[in-house]
Amino acid sequence: MIDESAMDKTLGATLPLLLRKKVSEVPNYTLQAVKNKSGVFVRYSYSQVYQHVIELAHSLKKLGIKKGDRIGLISDNRREWLITDYALLSLGAIDVPRGCDSMGVEIRFILSFAECSVSFFENARQLQKVLEKPEEVPLLKTAILYEHPDEKTVLLAREHGIEVLNYSLLESEGSAVSKDEWQEIEKDMDEVQPDDVATIIFTSGTTGLPKGVQLTHDNYIAQCEVAHKVLGLMQPGDIWLTVLPIWHSFERAFCYMVIGLKGGFAYSKPIASVMLQDMALVQPQWMNAVPRLWEAVAQGLFREVRKQDALRKHVFYNFVAVGKLYYKAKELVFGLRCRYHWYPRFLDTLLGIIPFCLLWPFHKMGQAVVYKKILAKFGGKFRAAISGGGALQPETEAFYHAIGFKLLEGYGMTETAPVISVKNSKKPRSNNVGWVFPSFDVKIVAEKDGKLVDGEPLKPGKRGIIMVKGRQVMKGYYKRDDLTAEVIDKDGWMNTGDIGMLSYDEELKIVGRAKDTIVLLGGENIEPQVIEKAVNASPYIERTVVVGQDKKYVAAMIVPDQQNVLNYAEENGILYDNYEQLLETNEIQNLFKSEIDRLDNDKTGFRTCERIFKFVLLPKPFEIGVEINAKQELMRHKIVKVYKKEYNALFE
Repeated sequence: MIDESAMDKTLGATLPLLLRKKVSEVPNYTLQAVKNKSGVFVRYSYSQVYQHVIELAHSLKKLGIKKGDRIGLISDNRREWLITDYALLSLGAIDVPRGCDSMGVEIRFILSFAECSVSFFENARQLQKVLEKPEEVPLLKTAILYEHPDEKTVLLAREHGIEVLNYSLLESEGSAVSKDEWQEIEKDMDEVQPDDVATIIFTSGTTGLPKGVQLTHDNYIAQCEVAHKVLGLMQPGDIWLTVLPIWHSFERAFCYMVIGLKGGFAYSKPIASVMLQDMALVQPQWMNAVPRLWEAVAQGLFREVRKQDALRKHVFYNFVAVGKLYYKAKELVFGLRCRYHWYPRFLDTLLGIIPFCLLWPFHKMGQAVVYKKILAKFGGKFRAAISGGGALQPETEAFYHAIGFKLLEGYGMTETAPVISVKNSKKPRSNNVGWVFPSFDVKIVAEKDGKLVDGEPLKPGKRGIIMVKGRQVMKGYYKRDDLTAEVIDKDGWMNTGDIGMLSYDEELKIVGRAKDTIVLLGGENIEPQVIEKAVNASPYIERTVVVGQDKKYVAAMIVPDQQNVLNYAEENGILYDNYEQLLETNEIQNLFKSEIDRLDNDKTGFRTCERIFKFVLLPKPFEIGVEINAKQELMRHKIVKVYKKEYNALFE
């Protein structure tokens, strides 16, 4: 499926060259818009940002940072992040990013495992996470803070051999860069090669296997070269509202693609109320967000409507219903439905033309009375938005379609830098996660119980494991060739671990997961085995199955240790008629809740998103061939099927 003719080969071979070229083409276009303390967005042009990149690179070079050095970057999305990223990339250095929500144990592990002697930190709090156990990061010698640190933190760091520097000081020192020094930095840019590693992004926490995904300049450039095909509605000068963690591969890839398409960014927060306020100020044309945020925005709109009088509520709900029906008819008429079984498209048109015509006048009324007012809340200039990092719920997607808000779903994984597919902005078909990027070869291969049967590609409409191959596939896991070999075969095909199918128009649909990693609605990657291992340490728990794919939170299905539970009941005088009834008593429910809370918390190394929010106790042990295989391994897909009722109850 790789289509060389679809690629823009004029962008430059590396990320610094991409930026330099766009600066020469559109020096006065807005690249960054940042809200100041007065709530006003201050804009920075391409040429201004590039100057800051050169100046910071000059200061970092004077610090001794050179090509191949791995530099920590512990910060959330902010203007300085992009400048730091590009300054490091310009020197050929490799950034190792993480967000401010990371646990101290995670940050220390990452900085140590990646052998970082220098690291950027957003504020003193992030550095303090390192200083909790400085002996775990013996190589760290320099900490650069975006925000001014307190004297106590500086002194404590110095006691442990870590020198603290202010980002603003490096900026001011860099402003004295001479013409020759400027040219020297650009010479460094020219020496960076496409196959050089640009970043190492860790996809699992410290309590799991260390998986540092090495992504090269070419991994990202490959996406930039085909972005114009998918983001066809984007115009030079368009502004993207950025709210997601920039260290995550999804937001970061689009960052580079937007630069390749001569767009800019306005920085906001992933909070529905803040985001909508900023939209009104900036009037952006695009944005990325995780499914949970789109869901929160929709729920907020519905809450507003419920506060209104009965007539207005009636009008709103009726026109939303009309909008949904109209969009379904429109899909049929204009070929916006995926074909997983081949048939002539004119049959869809015949089926949809009458309801489309009948609903059109009501849709126009809805635009004037309801839809237009809702869309105005998004700033009034939106072309499209992209949802990624998890599955978009059908009801949420249907609402946005109904009001005429173009919400495109995408799919990918960190190991593929990460975008594998995105719905085409000019012709977004439903019931899929997008059109496969023309920089990829994708095939669907047969599987049994999550394992490959063979490598032969299946026909469209047949489900199997999604395999990908192309320039976007990672260089490998840092210092873990063994793990790399498990997911990339000798021919370069990468096993995504997801089960899907292709349409007859090369769109991709996800129908399940073969791998164990859970992706929540908020885009957080969860390794269930790590949580299960911790919780199984309880004497009252025999087996734990952590679930939550495409949900808001993590839950668990637990098989108790029956004998220990019975002993506990006897020791505590709990009355019951049978074992199943015993498991439902408040005393036993509270016992398991306290055990889970004791073993799954921040002190035991788990993030908030890794905490078990709900659980259900299963009265029967797992059987070989039903819930577990001969090796006593969990067959997760079968467990969810067997306990479908209990599973659904966890997320009601």
